Amino acid sequence: MKEKTTKKVMPERRLDIIHKDFKELTRAEEEVMNILWRSNGNFVYEIIEEMSDPKPAYTTVSTVCRILVSKGFLNYQLQSPSHRYYPAISKEEYTDKMIGNVMQNYFNNSFKQLVSFFAEKKKVSDQEREEIIALLSHATDEQ
Repeated sequence: MKEKTTKKVMPERRLDIIHKDFKELTRAEEEVMNILWRSNGNFVYEIIEEMSDPKPAYTTVSTVCRILVSKGFLNYQLQSPSHRYYPAISKEEYTDKMIGNVMQNYFNNSFKQLVSFFAEKKKVSDQEREEIIALLSHATDEQ
């Protein structure tokens, strides 16, 4: 009986080094990434099990994973005869980069403009406002 081999094929890569022109994930890519961030690594069939209905074809998810590898978002281990995919970056790193892009592209890199936008467009309860002020105060104390 043949033993399953585990071979790391892709080196660990950092998104900020690979992508100077960072682009956000497509919906399909984001769905795969969210599943992998929760599990910290899966085979394609396991990713499909976690996806919402209607489930996409195996080849579709496999293609999305290969694209994410080429973009530097995923790494994989070859576990004969299949690939086990896992995140190359954390969800926090991706979120930080995305929020940074939103701030730069829509709010002139101004946190004040970002907060003002949400304060004006969304109904912020008194409790939420107090919590936000406390968070900002705490963050200022740490700096």
